[in-house]
Amino acid sequence: MGSETVMVDEIPFPPQITLTKPLTLLGYGITDIELQFLQIKFTAIGVYLDKENIVEHLAGWKGKKGSELAGDDLFFDAVVAAPAEKLLRVVVIKEIKGSQYGVQMESAVRSRLAAADKYEDEEEAALEKVTEFFQSHNKYLKKGSVLTIHFPASNREAEIGLATEGKEAEAEAEAEAATVKVENGNVVEMMQKWYLGGSSSVSPSTVAKLAEQLGELLV
Repeated sequence: MGSETVMVDEIPFPPQITLTKPLTLLGYGITDIELQFLQIKFTAIGVYLDKENIVEHLAGWKGKKGSELAGDDLFFDAVVAAPAEKLLRVVVIKEIKGSQYGVQMESAVRSRLAAADKYEDEEEAALEKVTEFFQSHNKYLKKGSVLTIHFPASNREAEIGLATEGKEAEAEAEAEAATVKVENGNVVEMMQKWYLGGSSSVSPSTVAKLAEQLGELLV
């Protein structure tokens, strides 16, 4: 990636974000559906990774082209499992209630946990915490609202942050600074897979771009 801001459906994504270390924008795309030949776009997504660390842990795919990687779910499993810091930046395109987004995330993660036989009381409690977080911000997330999900290199926890946008933003200082921690490794894994899980990703365009960019680095 270069040093210029990337525009995803007219929404700017900086080429780099620094948390504990600089993270590079290596994947981006949208979530959408097609209804009666009309494309409805919901969110724009940017995937920021610790570039050096992720490339080191993907050495087994060295030399493969992005088009090959894009169809390889084992490759995306390795991206998720890699002990490399990750940040997802999700920007709202079509406004949605906070609780509605939370239900979508909870349902997607729960179904993945159940399919992997990893859904126990601890996972249920961690998911309830996420659902309650979004329910507590049940006003509409207007266009431009930003959801961030930070995954430290340990892959054992995540922090979700929510910054609202629109007319009510000034009156929602508390919501703008809102964060919640997820402290269950299985839930964290499936949250990553919802976004980065190859053929099962909520955003095929995002994982395709991620495969393309990582393929250029794995030469």
